Amino acid sequence: MAETILVLGSNGQIGTELVTALRQKFGENQVIACDIKEPLETDGPFEQADVLDVSGLRKLFEKYQPTQVYLLAALLSAVGEQKPKKAWELNMDGLLNVLDLALEFKVKNVFWPSSIAVFGPNSPRENTPQYCVMDPNTVYGFSKLAGERWCEYYFQKYGLDVRSIRYPGLIGWKAAPGGGTTDYAVHIFHEALAKNSYECFLSENTALPMMFMNDAIRATLELMDAPAEKISIRSSYNLGGISFTPEMLAVEIRKHLPNFSISYKENDPRQAIADSWPKSIDDTYAQKDWGWKLKFDLKEMTAEMLNNLKK
Repeated sequence: MAETILVLGSNGQIGTELVTALRQKFGENQVIACDIKEPLETDGPFEQADVLDVSGLRKLFEKYQPTQVYLLAALLSAVGEQKPKKAWELNMDGLLNVLDLALEFKVKNVFWPSSIAVFGPNSPRENTPQYCVMDPNTVYGFSKLAGERWCEYYFQKYGLDVRSIRYPGLIGWKAAPGGGTTDYAVHIFHEALAKNSYECFLSENTALPMMFMNDAIRATLELMDAPAEKISIRSSYNLGGISFTPEMLAVEIRKHLPNFSISYKENDPRQAIADSWPKSIDDTYAQKDWGWKLKFDLKEMTAEMLNNLKK
């Protein structure tokens, strides 16, 4: 049976690249990109959609009868702290609307991204395990943690095949990041090429788990391809990526741009968010359940980012 796939929140950092990958895999017309704003350019079907508008969403489900739905629409960590109630509404009600419609229209799979933001100040910082204390102190973090509980609930209570990944910070060159705490690791490449310098909003020794977008997209598709009986976690899978500090990234950039300089801003509110997050992640369950393996290390990712942005 041919797949029909809805991607809600398709204009964002993940959606832009995920839509392309899904269209390459399933065919251009089988993947319907959906976002609240019109895209700058589109190669396939696009529908304007607001995940908080249930009647509009229902029309989409009626029109396309999707077999898979990817829900990417969210307010991220830094933006969410400026608009906490809006972040909670979008991240929570958007998810529940989609889960309910997925049940009603007998959707085969739903993908929803979680984040390392679900961990908090009392979670283990090094090699953070799949199961541990989770006390997030940002709206983004606790909306994602609540979302994980809903995803598992819909699987256990209604049999809905929901799958999820706790993404680390994502680094890609095709789309702008969406206002997260790890965005420095994308901005730094743009500024390095434009100005040969960068003022970082996180301190030089702030280690965070990151991942090159190619790996994140591949992980998402591999998770969705895995047989249902292999999926042991219905909240969200830890995904480790590569852990580095702004200073380590600057050293790697200097191998390509020897005169690159970095400075550090003090008292940015994003620092407190980063300080409550893990430094590294244990993703043993993803490796064991669906064969996850990282491909891009810091060196390869830096080269890819600079080469593609130069073009």
